Amino acid sequence: LQWDPMITTLPGLYLLSVGVVKPAAWLLGWTGSVVCSVGMLRFINLLFSAGNFYLLYLLLFKIHQKNKALSGFQRILSALTLAVFPTLYFFTFLYYTDPGSVFFTLFSYLMCLYGNHKTSALLGFCGFMFRQTNIVWTVFCAGNVVAEKLNEAWKIELQKKKDEKISSRKGSFSDLTRILRFLVEYLLSPKNLVKLVALTWPYIILVSLFFVFVFINGGIVVGDRSSHEACLHFPQLFYFLSFTVFFSFPHLLTPTKIRKFLLSLRKYPVQYSLVTVISLFLIWKFTYVHKYLLADNRHYTFYVWRKVFQRHELVKYLLVPFYIFAGWSFADTLKSKSIFWILMYFVCLLAVTVPQKLLEFRYFILPFLIYRLNIPFLSLYRQFLELAFYILVNAVTFYLFLNRTFQWENSDEVQRFMW
Repeated sequence: LQWDPMITTLPGLYLLSVGVVKPAAWLLGWTGSVVCSVGMLRFINLLFSAGNFYLLYLLLFKIHQKNKALSGFQRILSALTLAVFPTLYFFTFLYYTDPGSVFFTLFSYLMCLYGNHKTSALLGFCGFMFRQTNIVWTVFCAGNVVAEKLNEAWKIELQKKKDEKISSRKGSFSDLTRILRFLVEYLLSPKNLVKLVALTWPYIILVSLFFVFVFINGGIVVGDRSSHEACLHFPQLFYFLSFTVFFSFPHLLTPTKIRKFLLSLRKYPVQYSLVTVISLFLIWKFTYVHKYLLADNRHYTFYVWRKVFQRHELVKYLLVPFYIFAGWSFADTLKSKSIFWILMYFVCLLAVTVPQKLLEFRYFILPFLIYRLNIPFLSLYRQFLELAFYILVNAVTFYLFLNRTFQWENSDEVQRFMW
């Protein structure tokens, strides 16, 4: 019944906590001090964490069901790896919105893949109540349906023309132009639009309600708005790609990938030069540094910024070749998906990262998990390597959090290092 004005998210986590803990307290005769204890509230996130593991397994099973070579053990191993993904796993043991936000978003995605779009939209609403930016993943679910229909129509188009040179999966820049032209023509057809609206109406209603909320609320943030202003922070995309390469190095940072990238570089020098110029311009004009990033020395982003980006004014520009490799490698692992799915995911990725002024690794959890769920499986050796790396990172993080405490000069409270 109380509200801290510094809280910026809707009360999904708190409402669900009351819904779980109150009936348990009534059945078991617990007192108020037990019901609202830190341990009991954190227990809610342990439940979400267990749910996330199961949802990740079901999603891997559904997305990769056509791959008959995959064993059940590989799926379980991959689900376990993603369940202990360090940035998410750490917040399982604290009273944060992340585990619940991930749970409802993954559940919504699973229902979408099974064609239960009304259920998916309802779960999307629950995810929105945990974090407002999750509305982007409702759009992603609708985009899945649209991408599927576009891909079907594109295959028919190819069959009509019997043009073997164009592929719905990958191709040159001229192929991309033809695909974009087809996309515009398809979406401008009233018949196609009616068909798509009939399929995605539950998501359309939810997105419409979101815009009503933004209009009435005067913005997406509730509570402390001054510290969460939206802006066009394009380098967030580069930070996300770097984050993804770090946590998916067995997938993205392989000798084969580097060799393929260098060949691609030699084949398309003009295109890569153009991408480099655009990247340099975006970093020059759109780099923002949030006051929290410079002031809060509890978070790892503070040290990443100080040790890397603040070394010299030119460092942020010198990292561009790495960003381009990260972007190419990232896109290369998604080539098994249709071009329409890739375009749709990329739009959602931009929508969820670019408007954020603050560099915060927690904002990368959902786009990372959805990317990771959709890329091909690795060999067992590389899967074990990825799991071992996550366990090592978690062990170091928990050790620092528990044992390397410190104090601020103006506060008596114990401070701890964390994501």
